[in-house]
Amino acid sequence: MRVGVIGCGLIGHRRADVVRGSVGDELVIIADIERSRAEAVAGLTGCSVTTNWQEVVVRDDVDVIIVSTTNNWLAPVTIAALRHGKHVLCEKPLGRNPEESRQMLEAASMSGRKLKTGFNHRYHGAIWKAHELSTQGAIGDILFIRCRYGHGGRPGYDKEWRANPEISGGGELLDQGIHVVDLFRWFLGDFVEGCGFIATYFWGSVDGQRYAVGDRAEDNGFGLFRTAAGQVASLHTSWTQWKNTFSFEIFGRDGYLIVDGLGGSYGPERLTWGRRRPESGPPHEQSFDFSGPDISWGAEWQEFVAAICEDREPLGNGHDGWQAMKMVYAVYESCRTGSVVRMVDDKELVIRG
Repeated sequence: MRVGVIGCGLIGHRRADVVRGSVGDELVIIADIERSRAEAVAGLTGCSVTTNWQEVVVRDDVDVIIVSTTNNWLAPVTIAALRHGKHVLCEKPLGRNPEESRQMLEAASMSGRKLKTGFNHRYHGAIWKAHELSTQGAIGDILFIRCRYGHGGRPGYDKEWRANPEISGGGELLDQGIHVVDLFRWFLGDFVEGCGFIATYFWGSVDGQRYAVGDRAEDNGFGLFRTAAGQVASLHTSWTQWKNTFSFEIFGRDGYLIVDGLGGSYGPERLTWGRRRPESGPPHEQSFDFSGPDISWGAEWQEFVAAICEDREPLGNGHDGWQAMKMVYAVYESCRTGSVVRMVDDKELVIRG
């Protein structure tokens, strides 16, 4: 694939490195508003560099565009790329809100091109193995899932673009929480109800004074979701975790699957498979260690390329991004109204008292 990258922050750089190391793929052009960052990502490849993203979307020698800008530019850039006949891998969270996500999905449908949401967490070795075991019935029917995910920020984090809802669309619930709700859907399918709370406890508070909902991007999000079959998924995502943490637990009638860590600062990646004993007592446990390098970015890219070549929907497609966005916004709406929000169809969220 001939590839253009728009947005050269940490994730854009990482995506470009994956393409650079992928046999049969070629970096054609790199764009960023800061030319020096685009040049750093381009490196010694000899590809073109620009500060104007419009130059990328109109090029005839580009097949796929990776969009890794700040959230406020994800929708306009992605829609323009799709309308110019490009396949798009758009970094999560697929816009700032459900309406922007819907517009992107509509543009993909009208163009006949593939739209992929950047959900690399599906491709982490421990999570992939857990999904494989779950699908094979290793723990029986799933009863509930819970997840804790967070980090502690860094000095000045509340001054960065993620803390500005006009740019980001939301705070930690949208930032890391979007990965979590996507995994919820991957394991359990669609959810029909959501509720929860958000808060700004530390990042952006002044002398301990907390902002009202919507004034600042939240630094903590608490969500609870239910499927039509009654299965429940709960999450807590946090920018005040202080020590980076990822814990994803799936409990079934016959046992459990627990993923701890994501590698790097989140600690070693490990999957624990517990099998309930009929006579009760301590379960039988088996552990799988995934201590090697993070393969999720490369695996996600290869699956997307395969989907394009095979003319099928990629794993974690635009629809998945839209549905995940609606789950996040169900929590925002629930916090605003103090009610459970019912996600009844593809267009609206309905408040249930």
